[in-house]
Amino acid sequence: MTASLEQLRRCHFAVDLGAARTRVYVKGAGLVVDQPSVAAVNTRTGALIAVGEFAEKMTGRTPDYIRVVRPVTGGTVVDIEMAQRMLRQLIGDRTRRALRRRPRLRAAACTPHDADPLAQRAAIETMVGLGARRVELVDTLIAAAVGCGLPVERPEATMIMVCGAAATQVAVLSLGSIVRAERIPVGGEAVDAAIVQHLRHQHELMLPSQSVRPLQIALEGNGLTPEGPEVTEIHGRDVATGLARSVKVDTAAVRRAIQTPLTAVLDGIGKVLRDCPPDLVADLADRGIMMVGGSALLPGLDQMLRQATGMPVHIAERPELCAVEGLGAMLEGRIAPMVLDPLGA
Repeated sequence: MTASLEQLRRCHFAVDLGAARTRVYVKGAGLVVDQPSVAAVNTRTGALIAVGEFAEKMTGRTPDYIRVVRPVTGGTVVDIEMAQRMLRQLIGDRTRRALRRRPRLRAAACTPHDADPLAQRAAIETMVGLGARRVELVDTLIAAAVGCGLPVERPEATMIMVCGAAATQVAVLSLGSIVRAERIPVGGEAVDAAIVQHLRHQHELMLPSQSVRPLQIALEGNGLTPEGPEVTEIHGRDVATGLARSVKVDTAAVRRAIQTPLTAVLDGIGKVLRDCPPDLVADLADRGIMMVGGSALLPGLDQMLRQATGMPVHIAERPELCAVEGLGAMLEGRIAPMVLDPLGA
């Protein structure tokens, strides 16, 4: 974490800019924005047509002169100007006016663990475009661990797995810092792509861009585990004829299709554990792994990890909000740093 707790307490608002969703926390008001990180632009005039959920519904349904863009990829801002315009619309005029009244407006923002200087600079410039005079950067792993209630400040190991749309981050934390961490470029989007490719090759069916998540929701509960339903019916477009049709998909085949991206996640977990000191690994045998992030809700993923690692696996109560809730807890001063008691004091 770049910023200290004292610096974060002075911040007025915090932003978690994710590849899938954008969340904004305002000090004293709580979570004010939780919308998809999507914007729709008129390419003829450059005007912003829609942002958030409405813009996401436009994906794949727009005429040629409307372009749906995602200014954030893998937790990194790739289009600063568009990210600023999207955030201004999502926050709204009323909240922006209230923030502007603050003297020396300060902001906090989440960044991936291995963010390079250019990615950090992009996050800072995005916040500056909203009027921030100073920007504090917080590691997403630390923010998520605080948000889900892990005792990160204690001298004992806690393991967190942030399951994002574009990447998965795994880390072992102790004494408020990251001991070992690994970023795997596989997230919920890679799982979606694996399912889409399976349906295209095995069933000659093309899915609409927003149909993979409903497929996963249909499989929730036991979901993608052997105890789940044997088949599920889905609708799409025939590759050859272009006509709409339905097929019954074998869920065992879907499980096999997503094994490749999930194997990369398991490899990343194994690498983090191999690089950790033995004392910390011993702590993790009892505490296990805490899963946060929107993709943590992929049906059966926790059970799959439990079987592969032999460790307890837990999903946070509201995994998709952990990072922004952690930022909010730091802004509000609900997190106290560990105080050492000097000898002889």
